[in-house]
Amino acid sequence: MKKYVAVPVALAALTSAAQAGGLDRTGQSIDILFEKGNYAEFSIGRADPSLNGRDVAVLNPAQTPSGNVAQAFNQAGGGFKLDINDRLSFAVIYDQPWGSDVSYTAANANPLTPGSALLGGTQAFAESDAITGLLRYKFNDRFSVHGGLRWQQIEGNITLNGAAYGGAPPAGLSGYSVRIEKDRALGWVAGAAYEIPDIALRVALTYNSEIEHEFRTTENVNPAITTTTTTKTPQSVNLDFQTGIAPNTLLMGGIRWADHSETKLRPTLAGVDLIDLEDSTTYSLGVARRFNENWSGSILFGLEEASDDDLVSPLAPTNGYQSVSIGLQYTQDKFKVSGGIRYTKLGSASAETGTPDVARAIFTGSDAVSFGFKVGYYF
Repeated sequence: MKKYVAVPVALAALTSAAQAGGLDRTGQSIDILFEKGNYAEFSIGRADPSLNGRDVAVLNPAQTPSGNVAQAFNQAGGGFKLDINDRLSFAVIYDQPWGSDVSYTAANANPLTPGSALLGGTQAFAESDAITGLLRYKFNDRFSVHGGLRWQQIEGNITLNGAAYGGAPPAGLSGYSVRIEKDRALGWVAGAAYEIPDIALRVALTYNSEIEHEFRTTENVNPAITTTTTTKTPQSVNLDFQTGIAPNTLLMGGIRWADHSETKLRPTLAGVDLIDLEDSTTYSLGVARRFNENWSGSILFGLEEASDDDLVSPLAPTNGYQSVSIGLQYTQDKFKVSGGIRYTKLGSASAETGTPDVARAIFTGSDAVSFGFKVGYYF
């Protein structure tokens, strides 16, 4: 049998403005667990999304533009993997899996100045950190299982404003804000992999459990009140594969499903879900090629299925995406350096509020550019 040479995948350095649906920023990769020998890595990246919308004409005949409601953000990640013996290995992964940074500018007297009369002043910010500890056991050269624990912390704040939210509380929610204090919680990871080393084939299936947080929340109404709000980050399933299709050439891809609809934030006084997300399924397919001993490159296409219902939360006003990523990697002795850039075309959507859902702003032509850089070291 002809032996295929495994190709380093430079795209692993990328971060993304829309890795998947909802608040997903990383896709929760465990690729480091399959590195050969002892290994450590560190990555940084930046994403610059552009989400521009207009108030719907029925409710605001001026259709004032919202401006770009999305804020650029940075990402960091890292980890290490150690071989305990020929069959057992251990990895620790740090990432920032969930996040949001959205801000609607309020309308003013100048109709040429971006600002939404219906959603102006609405803001959402969330950030997270996660550390995942994993063990992998190889039954033989082909079959293995992996699993472990994930520690996660999240904090954030949300402000609702504009005519779309009615009057001030208690009649409406315009002017309502909530501070979500940092909470830490545990979840778990489990999966299995099948490999054929001679052709660089690997198929890995990984389940990430939901993680339940009990947040101390301060709702600013008048007077402010401190309560406890329970929220879950979604369970998800990742199916990743790669295989050699020619010497020095690798076909790679994956499918990720995330149960975002189970992520709900219902503070006591608000009494409604402030997030309102849909489940997501994302697909990726690409090719990596080793050019010589030192250089390799890759290209990857991504797709997230758009929902039939384009009414979405104002805090995440997109519906599906298409993306293309290009990566380059340089390897020398024990070091490898990777970099990449990704362009994402975000699907059109209508930001809604109310029960039943009512469209308040229409977002079209949205996109994002993101880039990343990673350094890896074998020891």
